[in-house]
Amino acid sequence: MQTTNHTVLVTGGTAGIGLALAKQFHRAHNRVIVTGRNAAKFAALQAEFPAWSFEQADMSDLSALDHLAQAYPQISVLINNAGVQYNYELPDASVPAHVISEEIQTNLIGPMYLTKRMLPQLLAKPHAAIVNVTSSLSVMPKQNAATYSASKAGLHMFTKALRWQLEETSVKVFELIPPLVDTAMTTGRGRGKISAEALATEFWGAFAADVPEIRIGLAKQLLRLHRVLPNIVEQRMRRGA
Repeated sequence: MQTTNHTVLVTGGTAGIGLALAKQFHRAHNRVIVTGRNAAKFAALQAEFPAWSFEQADMSDLSALDHLAQAYPQISVLINNAGVQYNYELPDASVPAHVISEEIQTNLIGPMYLTKRMLPQLLAKPHAAIVNVTSSLSVMPKQNAATYSASKAGLHMFTKALRWQLEETSVKVFELIPPLVDTAMTTGRGRGKISAEALATEFWGAFAADVPEIRIGLAKQLLRLHRVLPNIVEQRMRRGA
């Protein structure tokens, strides 16, 4: 995969995994565009990265995604990273039902819709890529993250099918499967987290080498073990261990 001279759009690129990936592409001499829901974060990043472009966009807002496709026809790498995770048990009457649609809209429908809108311009480029950030929970669900796990499972299947659809084109389709990463989303949860920067570094080598399904760190080990000992691994992942 060509790794330089791209225009790269990173959704959810103001913090965590998205920001680490944006920095990695920036260091490799690519133009970077990041989206986020909190425009207040843009000012600090703009001071550090004046060449970057910033767009306030919620992945559940399809009109905002239409704007991105129309405003940046030069994009050649799309990174669908933005996501939300709410941990709850569905029988809990205090949990509002709308959180289900919010997770599905943000984590699955938004990336699928943005990909569809971006495909005409991506297909017109001699070198292009789509990177969808999923989770090991797409294969081994977590008990109190049923909707999140389902949304990532959907994105995992979408990514694989899309790769087949585009295999004869100039657009390469990658799936990034992180382990538990030390971000705001995972504050107070789990053990053995890796930094977003370490994830981005490992991703970069696999991306350059055309590895379509990029499993990072513990996710690589767990998914391999899941093939032979599914019940044991799922019992461990059930509680988010």
